[in-house]
Amino acid sequence: MSTSGPVKVVVAGTGFGRVYLDAVRSAPGRYTLAGILARGSDYSRALAGALGVPCYTDPEQIPGDVAIVCVVVPSGATGGPGAEIAQRLLARGVHVLQEHPVHATEITACLRAARAGNAAYAVNTLYPNLAPVRQFIDTAARLRTQQRILCVDAACNSQVSYPLLDLLGHALGGLRPWSFTDCPPPPGQPFRLLYAELAGVPVTLRVHNQVHPEDPDNHGLLMHRVSLFCEGGVLELADTHGPVLWNARLHAPRDASGRLRLAGPGTERLDTPSTSLIDGLPTPTFHHIFAHTWPDAVVHALDALRADIDEPGGRARAGRWALDVSLAWRELATRTGVPELIRPDTPRPVALETLLGEPCEEPR
Repeated sequence: MSTSGPVKVVVAGTGFGRVYLDAVRSAPGRYTLAGILARGSDYSRALAGALGVPCYTDPEQIPGDVAIVCVVVPSGATGGPGAEIAQRLLARGVHVLQEHPVHATEITACLRAARAGNAAYAVNTLYPNLAPVRQFIDTAARLRTQQRILCVDAACNSQVSYPLLDLLGHALGGLRPWSFTDCPPPPGQPFRLLYAELAGVPVTLRVHNQVHPEDPDNHGLLMHRVSLFCEGGVLELADTHGPVLWNARLHAPRDASGRLRLAGPGTERLDTPSTSLIDGLPTPTFHHIFAHTWPDAVVHALDALRADIDEPGGRARAGRWALDVSLAWRELATRTGVPELIRPDTPRPVALETLLGEPCEEPR
C-alpha cells in the first residue's frame, strides 16, 4: 500500500471524530477523506453525504485502497468497541490511529494484530501534539541538556489525566521508573493530591476528581498545567493551549555584611526578565481551538503514524511508548479512585473587561 501521494483515510466515529474529519480535510496534499465508519444513524449518514463520502457500517466494508482508519470510538476503558474495531482493521493490514484512552491489554492485542497484518498502530492522546504543548516539550528537551530537572508540579482534571502522563513523559525524556503515592483528601476537597516519581524525577500531581455523569466533557476546573523546576528557573505550561513561560530564578548575591545586593557590579543576572513568553503564539479562542488547534494536532499524529508506515522500526517504539503511558495511567487512576459525581449548573462566564476596570473597594 503506497504512501507516496495523498493517503486515503476513513474516520470511525462522528462524535469527537468530527475533529479528525476536519483534520483530514485540512491537509489535502497529504490525506484524502475516503469515508466515515459509523453505526448508520441519520446524523452520520447526513454528515457523510454533506462531505461527499460513503458511510460504512462495518469495518469489512472499507475498501482495500484505504491506508489509514482513525478509530475515534470509545474503547474498553470507556465501555466501547474501539479496540475490537482497531484489531479487525489491523489484521487486514489497515494502519490504525486510535484515540485514547486505551487499556494496556487492548493495546497489546492491537499490537499483535498489527504484527500479523504488517500494519502500523498508534494511540493518539491528542494534547501532546498541540502546538503550544509541542513547544513546551521541545523547550524542555533543550533545558534538560543544560540542567537537571529537579522536580515537577502538575495539575489536570481526571478526564485528561491519560494525556498528561504522555505529556510529562515526553517533557522528562521518559516515564520509567514510575511510582504513585496518594494522599486521602479531607471532605469537600475537589482535588486529589498525589506524590509521584516519573523517570526518577519527583512530581507533585493534583487531579480534579469530579465529573458530571451526563456531561463528562464539561465542568473540569482546568485541563493541564505543568511546571518543570531546575536550578535556573521554572519552565511552565500555563494551560493546555498555552502560553509557555520561562520564570527565571531569583537569586541575589550578598555583600560582605550579609545584605542582599540589589544593584551594581556582580548583580548582572538581575537584569533578566522575571518571566518571559516562550511560544510567542496568540492565545486562541475556543472556536479557534476546535476549528484549527485540535485538527492540527491530529494531522501531527497522522504524520507520525505515516512515518511508521514507511519505517517499520518506529512501530515497536510507538508500541512500547503507548503501553508505558497506559500502564502508568492505570496506576494513577487506581490511586485517584472513582471521581465524585457532581451536577453543577452551566458555569457563568466572566467578561475580561470586568477584571480590567477600576479596583473594587476592599472589605473592611
